[in-house]
Amino acid sequence: MQNKVAFVTGASRGIGKACALALAGAGARVALAARQRDKLEEVAGEIRAKGGEAYVVEIDLASDDSIKNAFAQTAKDFGRIDILVNNAGITRDGLALRMKKEDWNIVIETNLTGAFRAIQQVLQGMMRERWGRIINITSVVGEAGNAGQANYSAAKAGLIGLTKSMAQEMASRHITVNAVAPGFIETDMTSGLSPEIREKVLQSIPLRRLGSAEDVAAAVRFLASEEAGFITGHVLDVNGGMYM
Repeated sequence: MQNKVAFVTGASRGIGKACALALAGAGARVALAARQRDKLEEVAGEIRAKGGEAYVVEIDLASDDSIKNAFAQTAKDFGRIDILVNNAGITRDGLALRMKKEDWNIVIETNLTGAFRAIQQVLQGMMRERWGRIINITSVVGEAGNAGQANYSAAKAGLIGLTKSMAQEMASRHITVNAVAPGFIETDMTSGLSPEIREKVLQSIPLRRLGSAEDVAAAVRFLASEEAGFITGHVLDVNGGMYM
């Protein structure tokens, strides 16, 4: 992965941050993208302290203009983008009966449409180089569903369909497109679980623990590597056996 350029969305914390650190550790130059520049600068500082190269770019995946500008800026500074990790995502949970249209729209727009727009920005460069890795972070709820998350589950299931379609379109250009589907991971999103809910979740995981962001990042690092060159259109579950 030496000198490959990786673009990671949602890189300011949690899974995105762990992916950025793992890719940088494997020798990639990493563009860190999210809405909070100050948090991105902290992650960039960690990467640079270990001798890596990091670039910070603000992005709002609900905005076409923001997406185009972020990728154009990165391509100008780095020359190309070899690896795209579509990790950024938001939740607006609620029962379908009472879900507001804006809560449905913003989750689909950010988590699914934003990922597709990001993919569009890197395709020409990857086709020119005849090499590329696109990795979409979906979720166990995109495979199994989850009450109260109709919007999030639909967006994450959509990412799986997008992954498989893009894998078929891009295979002849040596561009692989895969997805990683985390289960319950120790992040800001799960830190608010009550002890009762947490225990119920643990009972549903055969390995009896929540995953770490590093567990997910290891899967992403592998799929971005040369060793994974014959894997495309695959959904790699990182869920402790919660869904098989």
